[in-house]
Amino acid sequence: MWFKKAKFLSLCMIVLLVSLVGGVAGAVSPIPADTDIVADIVEKVSPAVVNIDTLKIATYTSPFTPFLNDPFFRRFFEGMIPQERQVPVKGLGTGFVFRSDGYILTNAHVVSGADEIKVTFLDGREFEGKVIGSDSITDIAVVKIDAQDLPTIPLGDSDAARVGEWLIAIGNPYGLSHTVTVGVLSAKGRPISAGDSGQEYENFLQTDAAINPGNSGGPLLNLKGEAIGINTAILPYAQGIGFAIPINMVKSILDQLITEGKVVRAWLGVVIQNLTPEVADKFGLKEAKGALVADISPDSPAEKAGIKRGDVILRVDEVEIPDINTLQQTIRSHRPGDVVNVEIWRDGKTITLRVTLAELEETISTPVPEKIDLGLEVEEITSDLAEKYALREKSGVVVVGIKAGGPADDAGLRPGDVILEVNREEIKDLNDWRAAINKIEPGETVLLLISRGGQTYFVPLKAEEPES
Repeated sequence: MWFKKAKFLSLCMIVLLVSLVGGVAGAVSPIPADTDIVADIVEKVSPAVVNIDTLKIATYTSPFTPFLNDPFFRRFFEGMIPQERQVPVKGLGTGFVFRSDGYILTNAHVVSGADEIKVTFLDGREFEGKVIGSDSITDIAVVKIDAQDLPTIPLGDSDAARVGEWLIAIGNPYGLSHTVTVGVLSAKGRPISAGDSGQEYENFLQTDAAINPGNSGGPLLNLKGEAIGINTAILPYAQGIGFAIPINMVKSILDQLITEGKVVRAWLGVVIQNLTPEVADKFGLKEAKGALVADISPDSPAEKAGIKRGDVILRVDEVEIPDINTLQQTIRSHRPGDVVNVEIWRDGKTITLRVTLAELEETISTPVPEKIDLGLEVEEITSDLAEKYALREKSGVVVVGIKAGGPADDAGLRPGDVILEVNREEIKDLNDWRAAINKIEPGETVLLLISRGGQTYFVPLKAEEPES
């Protein structure tokens, strides 16, 4: 009797173990039912994936150059120490052909500031590329090469993509051409900070397919072989967390990039923030829904229509506004000149204002005075720049342009950096900036205090003679 029970228990344990092993194997298996599907897709689309190599010429100043300002050192060493040298700076990324007549999608940051762009195909063919359209807000660029009848990758539907479905990334990580990685769609609608400005991008796709430097601009593919995203960013402190621009976002601006070279966006002219339950209660709202107006840009559509600081935007036309992301996306879906009805909450009641949207203009930068050249352009912090660069500072001047190879470029400054001090003098606005800069002579070292991502840094750079 005891033997029969033991035999029965042993049989049960064997069945249980087999079931568990089968279940675990089924749970972790990274291979779809058709084991050749990934290889088939890669073989089909790889001819349309390209490596993008960029080159820009940077001017570097010798660290011994400041000593040559001293007559004693200049007497003995002038002519022996090269003060400047031209150095080629290389970059790499990925792209993919979406039109057979030579149109390639990639990231804007991959080709930004490039003096030369080389596009290389899987079969070794090389072409000279030219940027015909770029948008820093979405980090999307279109590169054109002189070629016809090229293989292409179809653009899919990122809205239809499901969390958990299998994805394939192809790119050029660390120069390792046409590297293939596989993962799943981990999440949709992720807001992340990315790019040189550190600004927050919305609605990204998250994947655990390995993405590394050099993958930027490459396709994120579904199992139909369609591009549903453009790989663009990683979290350097995490593993298995990469991000891609949804392809539907790309398709929404693609025609403008090709025909106009930029994206024309509507502009409301407000600085907004989300409501917390505590803030909503203070404004007499039952729910923490809406976009709270924290500031108004002077002479903006919002100001002209009568929107005020402290208003809560609840609806734009028929679209309910539960948060600031919805408001931003709703405004961007319109064209300049469109008239919209904006429903707001003010002093315990709702009112509706008609607003004629304007065009979000490119930043009008203020160059450094002719006396010196620091290789950068700055602007006062406006509500639009604060939104564009996700700035926390209220005073100072923000860097909006960097000259390739100039002193600011050599020192590692970026668009979106906020300059708080010049030579230990506080900078509150453009007037302070101009006054401080006018005290500096060519050849002097300038000490800047900058703020980037909530941290402050002292950055020395050399004032140069302006180009004639």
